Amino acid sequence: MIRINQLKLSPGHTEGELRDKIKRTLRLPEGESFHYEIVRQSIDARKKPDIYYSYTVDVGLQGEQAAVKRSRSKQVSIIVPVQYRFPRCGQRKLQHRPIVIGTGPAGLFCGCMLARHGYSPILLERGKDVDSRKEEVDRFWEGGSLNPECNVQFGEGGAGTFSDGKLNTLVKDKEGLNKEVLSIFVEAGAQESILYDGKPHIGTDILMNVVKNMRKEIIDNGGEVRFDTKVSDIVVRDDGIRAVIAECEGEVLKLEAEVVVFAIGHSARDTFDMLYRRQVPMEAKSFAVGMRVEHPQKMIDVSQYGEGEHKLPPASYKLTAQTEEGRGVYSFCMCPGGYVVNAASEEGRLAVNGMSYSERNGKNANSAIIVSVTPKDYGSEHPLAGIAFQRGLEERAFVSGQGKIPVEYYGNFKAHTKKEEKPSAIGGGYLPQIKGQWKFADVHDIMPESLNRAFVEGMEQFERVIPGYAQDSVLLSGIESRTSSPVRIIRGGNGQSMINGLYPCGEGAGYAGGIMSAAMDGIKIAEHIAREYMPIEEEKKYE
Repeated sequence: MIRINQLKLSPGHTEGELRDKIKRTLRLPEGESFHYEIVRQSIDARKKPDIYYSYTVDVGLQGEQAAVKRSRSKQVSIIVPVQYRFPRCGQRKLQHRPIVIGTGPAGLFCGCMLARHGYSPILLERGKDVDSRKEEVDRFWEGGSLNPECNVQFGEGGAGTFSDGKLNTLVKDKEGLNKEVLSIFVEAGAQESILYDGKPHIGTDILMNVVKNMRKEIIDNGGEVRFDTKVSDIVVRDDGIRAVIAECEGEVLKLEAEVVVFAIGHSARDTFDMLYRRQVPMEAKSFAVGMRVEHPQKMIDVSQYGEGEHKLPPASYKLTAQTEEGRGVYSFCMCPGGYVVNAASEEGRLAVNGMSYSERNGKNANSAIIVSVTPKDYGSEHPLAGIAFQRGLEERAFVSGQGKIPVEYYGNFKAHTKKEEKPSAIGGGYLPQIKGQWKFADVHDIMPESLNRAFVEGMEQFERVIPGYAQDSVLLSGIESRTSSPVRIIRGGNGQSMINGLYPCGEGAGYAGGIMSAAMDGIKIAEHIAREYMPIEEEKKYE
């Protein structure tokens, strides 16, 4: 296969123009046939107003070595594409079907791979199916009461369902897992462009159908998905897991299993507590907290693309800073044309997140600007101290907004933090784009002063990168406290906890940081199970 890097074309180009560019780069004779696949598409705006799409493509044709030599271009090379392979299965017999707890990206992809390869998994989800879940969330956003078991955090698809559906990852991928995850998403109904887009995203509206289709595939391949089923305990005997105890519609169930995957997400605080009481080894880990920051999308577009009209998608950004005290401050889960959402999952506590629909056509851009925190900030060595730290912030956010999302102008926040006089008048000409009830309030009272100072220091550094980023009229809402899990459930090289058969998985267990890395971790856990155990479908042949 021939790979061509850095093919540049103007925005609004046609497919024919891309084919012509490939032909010219390879100096192909007229009429010579070839096929190509886009590996990556990104926007190059470094020399605005001259903006280009930059492509990496793989090309197949007869006489590839000769074509590379003829091209005389450093952009052209021969590559061997990496193709994902599921491992050969082990020979141990399973006495019971594997259980996967949680249907976020980690649980769905673990369950999907197990089902595809004959393991007939049972997936347990404390929340509802995605359609019923959307009804619950919409009712809450419109002012209804919170359902602690089904909300933005819990339910089919996990927390990622009510987000931008961003599929970026920094995970090094030598085995083709990244493309495998993206391919499964496309098979389930996601846009084909995610296979090559430099900043792929699905969007909340499309992601809901994607997770439904993944559930259907799991069931069609012999798996089972049970909603409204909350795991409340585990049975451990002889250093191994033997069963899970679950509650479903008032009934207590005991489900026997020697393989249980805990893909519980970062907000299953009661489940962490239960596992700690059952002496599952875990430790506190660093994460980050901060505020959602909103700007007019037009301002971000001008900053990234320059003035004028462009046939380009709404612009995004990525910002990082280091404070004098050594804290990291950075943008997280940036949502072009998006909305801030109430992502609460516990009574009397409030957290926010960001989401976009597939078109990203909202008036505002929002991003979490978050500050790193470590176990030293928690004031305790307890493995669950980070959860207590989160809860304290969320309780203050709830009080600040009287149960609604608290919003404050950055000028007021900065003046309070620096102990300066507040601006006499602030007018930005735009209001927050929020899913859920909101009100102007004292956001500066939520975080400790040390984190507020780091936040302001980061914002002032970002102002030098994007003019207007830290102007007084910028809107802040909080608290963004669920950026990643504050807990890591310790596991060995075989994917298991010290309790045999218990597999911590995904973001909640501390091994991922977003949809893609969680999905990839789910597949890795499915691989660990497969290397040890024989598929249930294979067992039946010997009965």
